[in-house]
Amino acid sequence: MAATSKKTPKPATAGNREEITAASPSKKTAKPAAAVSVKPRLKERYQKEISSLLMKEFSYKNPMQVPKLSKIVLNVGMGEAITNVKLLDAAANELALLTGQRPVLTKAKKSIAGFKLREGVPIGCKVTLRGERMYEFLDRLLSLALPRIRDFRGVSTKGFDGHGNFTIGLKEQLIFPELKYDEIMATHGMDITIVTTARNNEEGRSLLRYFGMPFKTEGAHG
Repeated sequence: MAATSKKTPKPATAGNREEITAASPSKKTAKPAAAVSVKPRLKERYQKEISSLLMKEFSYKNPMQVPKLSKIVLNVGMGEAITNVKLLDAAANELALLTGQRPVLTKAKKSIAGFKLREGVPIGCKVTLRGERMYEFLDRLLSLALPRIRDFRGVSTKGFDGHGNFTIGLKEQLIFPELKYDEIMATHGMDITIVTTARNNEEGRSLLRYFGMPFKTEGAHG
């Protein structure tokens, strides 16, 4: 009886190396880890603490009545841009650096001959922040920028408009640590308006106070 012989496997050659490699088990390629989304600190504080404090303070019956932040608007007026448009470009770049958002130009609504101003000429720029960028900017404003103001004693409560919205006027942009003195073209001020859903100044003031807005104490001067 003829003995059955086992077939000897062919050695790997250039012709069949790709086929052998494809048939052999391969290690799974690790997928890159997805970016972890971190909720802004002030947004988390509002959801976990501030909303409950406001609910208790004003005896709201419905959680939908609790005031919250709606948007933050940064506005820079540059009258000097009438004669030097580069100043406006520099201010727009600074706002973009501070907010991570491209500013829009604001234009003159009417002509003023005494200032050589013509209607439609760009004289400023602004950025409107909502959502997580709004909370992140407010956090940096309260914890980093305002404390850098020389002889800072708090912000005045006179910036409320009667409907719970609050505006802070800054004299110069250099209080933000992101901006370097040697890299700016000119110092300028800006207005920061915090728009809320509060019905009045009292509700708006409590909302911002819980966020950490350093309001001046009653009777404080300066």
